Amino acid sequence: MNFQVTVLKILVSYPDGFALMADLKRDMAILATSGRDWAERTKRLAARVPVLDIFSQGLIERLNGGWRITEKGRAVLEFMEARPAETTTESAAPAVDPPASGPAGSPPLAVRRSSRSQRLQRRRAARERARAKAC
Repeated sequence: MNFQVTVLKILVSYPDGFALMADLKRDMAILATSGRDWAERTKRLAARVPVLDIFSQGLIERLNGGWRITEKGRAVLEFMEARPAETTTESAAPAVDPPASGPAGSPPLAVRRSSRSQRLQRRRAARERARAKAC
């Protein structure tokens, strides 16, 4: 499992792209034990940007006991998730700065959330409702 890709995928699934460290750790544990599919997927995504460093490249920022994905982080994630036919050849692709739009000036590609990240988001919402109800 590629840690940096997993962090980007988790953060993008949260409202405003912000998650507390406890939530990140919990989601990482879930994904780490989810099987080989997730590990293989993150490895494929990481191969699209071989020099990925979410901290030094400003893809995430540390705030109030948690991390938030930046716009640059969202753009890099979109680039990694784009189908190869939708981007330029990988050898000509930039290491971290993905194109602002798709081929021929089309609008930016939407981030596609997997059903797993949607389930995680529903679980988080249910936990938040339970916490609010308990107070």
